[in-house]
Amino acid sequence: MTGAFWVVGRAARVVALATLGFGMGGASGALAGPAPASFADLAEKISPAVVDITTSTVIAAPTRSDPNAPASPFDDFFNDFNGQNGDGQGGDGQGGDGQNGDGQGGDGQAAPDQPGTGPQRSEALGSGFVISADGYIVTNNHVIEGADEIQIEFFSGQKLDAKLVGTDLKTDIALLKVESPTPLPFVTFGDSDVMRVGDWVLAMGNPLGQGFSVSAGIISARNRELQGAYDDFIQTDAAINRGNSGGPLFNMDGKVIGVNTAILSPNGGSIGIGFSMASNVVSKVVDQLRQFGETRRGWLGVRIQDVTVDVAEAMGLPEAKGALVTDVPDGPSKDAGIQSGDIITSFNGAAVKDSRELVRRVADAAIGTAVPVTVLRNGKSLSLAVTLGRREEAEKPDAGAKPEQAPPAPVEKSLLGIKLQVLTDEMRSQLGLPADSQGLMVADVDQTSDAYAKGLRSGDLITEAGQQKLATIADFEKRIADAKEGGRKSLLLLIRSGGNPRFLAVALE
Repeated sequence: MTGAFWVVGRAARVVALATLGFGMGGASGALAGPAPASFADLAEKISPAVVDITTSTVIAAPTRSDPNAPASPFDDFFNDFNGQNGDGQGGDGQGGDGQNGDGQGGDGQAAPDQPGTGPQRSEALGSGFVISADGYIVTNNHVIEGADEIQIEFFSGQKLDAKLVGTDLKTDIALLKVESPTPLPFVTFGDSDVMRVGDWVLAMGNPLGQGFSVSAGIISARNRELQGAYDDFIQTDAAINRGNSGGPLFNMDGKVIGVNTAILSPNGGSIGIGFSMASNVVSKVVDQLRQFGETRRGWLGVRIQDVTVDVAEAMGLPEAKGALVTDVPDGPSKDAGIQSGDIITSFNGAAVKDSRELVRRVADAAIGTAVPVTVLRNGKSLSLAVTLGRREEAEKPDAGAKPEQAPPAPVEKSLLGIKLQVLTDEMRSQLGLPADSQGLMVADVDQTSDAYAKGLRSGDLITEAGQQKLATIADFEKRIADAKEGGRKSLLLLIRSGGNPRFLAVALE
């Protein structure tokens, strides 16, 4: 994106992003209506529940020598607490089921440099809001990540130390707790799903370390996805800047319908494109953090992708909808009988539009429960019951996982612009595949072919064509002939790229 960069994600996920952080050294949605004469009454009502957050941590000595040098998004831009001379920058981000993506980032900046190379104590600023009279506070994970001390300053000027209850990296949400001698003013979550483009909103927080501030705008767009499978961002033109991270986005009823997390900006300042994680995502995360100190998302145990128009045509489907299963490792779905090539059309009694919708609904479902799942297999609808596992357990690293190996050398046979070779024992060994694995290796792809345009590359393994297993090149040729005889315009391939399966519909002409 020319001339702009995202303020999102953690250091490991730098893709040119800019943040909202700044360093020092039962609810209902509001209906659309006319512009209010003033936001003063609303701001006065809800401001006591909005807080400034100061974190402190010990870091290594800063390394940037020129505080006026422009910050590249690739030079430690997302280091939470590393900086110079009171100028702050940081990051935000997200994650998925059957799709990958986690994120968090920095929201801070160090105090002015001191000579020497020893450790230094650094402070950073962010925002948050109180959700209960007994002191629970919501903010972004990147605001408090790595902090040794967390201090909350209330609108009244009162200051209290906070303890971390739990965090969720996938939505960049953290839950804090303070102990107050008196009940605290608090706000509640609204229903972000009823909010509409054009509705008025208020953003509150601590922009650029200036203290309590409020800005007004409208919802510019909904259901924005930045990087994670659980993303559901509300886009707003209400001014939000570094330091607003973790602060609330309110509707006109004074309900929190988003948590300010990221901006799109060429220089780190607001240009009217800000993103708030929707309250209907945040409230579920907060409930779990409050109850368990961690998230407990449902896990279906499949890898999935969207059913595109060309995939639907290749499979003879009337419309492109549902979630196409590309792989079924050991787990709940395999136990229930779900197979690669199935299209999940319904989950827990509700129709599935696409893979993103399925990921979020599975995550919200209770683990350990048997959930009805409807799949389309070879044109027939099947009803299965899947007992959901827990995603956090499934995502733990596999100590026995084998590293990726180099792909085999090119071969001579070419079909549909793809040079192919039958899988050999040596290739299986190189790729860490089971001895009984079958398929055709891609040695090269004609860059003018539809296969190349769809993303097929050298080193990919084609395991199925026309939803049937492949063992020989003759098998592939027969699948092409069968597809043409059946009047198909494309052939559906199941490929593995770096161990990850996906379907591609490749044109037959």
